[in-house]
Amino acid sequence: MNHTPRTRTVVSCALLVTALGACVTACGSDGGNPLSAKPYDAADIVSFNGPTEAGKRADPDKPLEITAEGDDSITDVTVQDSAGRYVAGELAADGSRWHSAAPLAANTHYTVAVSTEDDDGAPGRKVFAFDTSRPSSKKRLTVTFGPKSGQYGVGQPITAQLDQAVKDKAQRAIVERALRVDSTPAVQGSWYWVSDKELHYRPQEYWPTHTTITVHSNLDGIKISDRLWGGKSKPVKLTIGDRIEAVTDAAAHQLTFYKNGQDIKRIPVTTGKPGYDTRNGIKVVLEKSYVVRMRGTTIGIAAGSSDSYDLSVYYATRVTWSGEYVHAAPWSVGSQGYANVSHGCTGMSNGNAQWFFDNIHQGDIVKVVNSNGHQMEDFGNGFGDWNVDWTKWRKGSALTNGKADSPSEADTVRLQPAAL
Repeated sequence: MNHTPRTRTVVSCALLVTALGACVTACGSDGGNPLSAKPYDAADIVSFNGPTEAGKRADPDKPLEITAEGDDSITDVTVQDSAGRYVAGELAADGSRWHSAAPLAANTHYTVAVSTEDDDGAPGRKVFAFDTSRPSSKKRLTVTFGPKSGQYGVGQPITAQLDQAVKDKAQRAIVERALRVDSTPAVQGSWYWVSDKELHYRPQEYWPTHTTITVHSNLDGIKISDRLWGGKSKPVKLTIGDRIEAVTDAAAHQLTFYKNGQDIKRIPVTTGKPGYDTRNGIKVVLEKSYVVRMRGTTIGIAAGSSDSYDLSVYYATRVTWSGEYVHAAPWSVGSQGYANVSHGCTGMSNGNAQWFFDNIHQGDIVKVVNSNGHQMEDFGNGFGDWNVDWTKWRKGSALTNGKADSPSEADTVRLQPAAL
């Protein structure tokens, strides 16, 4: 770059920006200290790799690149879209070049602020804007978040169901980076890729009581692969109630009901008999039904055999999709508190079952200990998420993958301060 000749006490420049048809401008500053001068217009030294013609749009498939000419150098670049999302980038050590390190969104307006410094240490500044074109691909990835907006217990995981499979690790990182879970109070949490189309999110410990959680996607317009772009997804908002934990000791034949850490009720129960032992571990309440028809054939018991049954069961609280419930079992009251005689469910008297039904909620914790049954499945049969230790859970993330709790800046899509 050729600056107009200057001394340490007079700074002048005639600068031309090549970005998006910005005008030729001139600036001058007289003073004894160029470091205290008003930033010069850095137009002449800032080059943008997108189209500069009026009405033209930048290709979102290409990384954004900004370069400095001559002896001047770039000190900082901020790129923000109209939704408030920032684009992560990398600046060369010598300040000659900055390029984006995260995908640009399609059909989006961006504002770019570039800070520079000349060889005398005087600061420069240039702000310009550009628009990206629509993606050539028509495939859109949408996300369905769960559960539905409402109030839940402290054990409720957040789920994200993708309408298309994402297998590539780099593409998974793009998707996961855009799935936002914000809570008040703030907690440290992480996504876990259950499959190519499903993610779960949970904190290290149960949600704090009375937490407010908002879940949304920033994927809209983001390029995931050459033929796949992010689409719009509906956000959800959850509130967390009291900390409810129902702990069944299968060996002692007793369920203890805790509310916010306080033991408020102990209930005699019966659990699974040998061959039908109740699963050990932490489960999460999936749903409640006043009455459920239960048949032995649904768990592989032949009709007409000595173990077969076909019953209407009341006050049924479901904890697995395969059919494990906590429910009223008036036929086994004589065994409750003394022996395990069920086919895997936790049974109690009508009165106790009604009380339990009225005080338990979706997302509350139901835990079984000292059973001869196998461990609750981590995924696929309800929510066994809390049986996965935190180190393993974090390895299921495409971003953290077992690294330090705070992802690197390159792994983070920064939002407006109000949304952090």
